[in-house]
Amino acid sequence: MDDSHLTEVRLSSEEILKGHFLHAFRDTVQLPDGQVTVREYVVHPGAVMVIPLLEDSDGILRVVLERQFRYPMARVMVEFPAGKLDPGESILNCAMRELREETGYRAQQWARAGVMHPVISYSTEFIDIWFARHLSLGQRHLDSGEFLDICTATPKELMQWCCDGTVTDAKTLAGALWLQNVMSGAWHLDWIAAPEMAFHGQSTP
Repeated sequence: MDDSHLTEVRLSSEEILKGHFLHAFRDTVQLPDGQVTVREYVVHPGAVMVIPLLEDSDGILRVVLERQFRYPMARVMVEFPAGKLDPGESILNCAMRELREETGYRAQQWARAGVMHPVISYSTEFIDIWFARHLSLGQRHLDSGEFLDICTATPKELMQWCCDGTVTDAKTLAGALWLQNVMSGAWHLDWIAAPEMAFHGQSTP
């Protein structure tokens, strides 16, 4: 498909912020009709989100979620475990690391669902979405300054929270859509055994 009639061409780029987390640019671009305008955006290394499936002793399926205070929103948000990629880190290793660090769970099997771009108008961020199952609980390893609670919900409870506004986080809403379609059989997952994980530069079984 020829998208030349939609494509904007960068003419120049200016770095306007390089903080601990945010890296922002202001570009001058030429529009398809020849006019010139400005685009401001944030460069992001990418992230992962994990949908952990936990089967209770009574056989009821639940998902593992987090409750975390998000400063820009000034409220506690309900989310699936997620985190950004470290330099040189593989996407699956990032998913395994984030699940272990934030929740304490390890998964025997993993399946990649897909990718989403949560803020396409002002960021390069992508979020790779993974399912994890056959969980075993161990010790959490939260980052310094990271505070969050772990909770669980049945898929039905999660969908109700999405409906009533308890869950408003975009990636978690997208994860709920993936979960709903996987459970209905509409979307297929290809499961793989968890590989050995390189955790902070060391091999971790």
